[in-house]
Amino acid sequence: MEQEPHHTTPAFARQPVTVTVRPISAAETYALRHAVLWPDKPMAYVQLPDDLDGQHFGAFTNGSPAEELVSIISLFIDDSGEARFRKFATAPDWQGKGTGTALLKYTIEAAVKLGATSIWCDARQSALGFYRRFGMSGEGAVFFKGEVPYLRMSRPLP
Repeated sequence: MEQEPHHTTPAFARQPVTVTVRPISAAETYALRHAVLWPDKPMAYVQLPDDLDGQHFGAFTNGSPAEELVSIISLFIDDSGEARFRKFATAPDWQGKGTGTALLKYTIEAAVKLGATSIWCDARQSALGFYRRFGMSGEGAVFFKGEVPYLRMSRPLP
């Protein structure tokens, strides 16, 4: 599915910076996934067996001298119309500036366009407030991946 790039300026940026969100390849997500989510694990740890079946999106700065990939996310939709996003990561210097918000909005819109009826993720407990702003709510009990606590978050889609 070809989508138009989405442009946004992070709400809390000190200087106006334009962020462009667009589809990318699975391989383009690996370096940021690794650096942000699991830097102490081998690179293979952040590669998913179903990466080739998913859609992957990236948020890029339009800075100088060249654009930079600063946030990534991967979307998977099953045959029942349930969408799941995984490996959502934003470079530390870009967290809290609206970059991840723009990327998740884009991803939710893509899921709706693809006919998904609900969306969910395994959210790090430290990010639950972020996901609640998107109308997501927790399900079940907290679980751990290594030493990191997670909670499944979900919401229906229009």
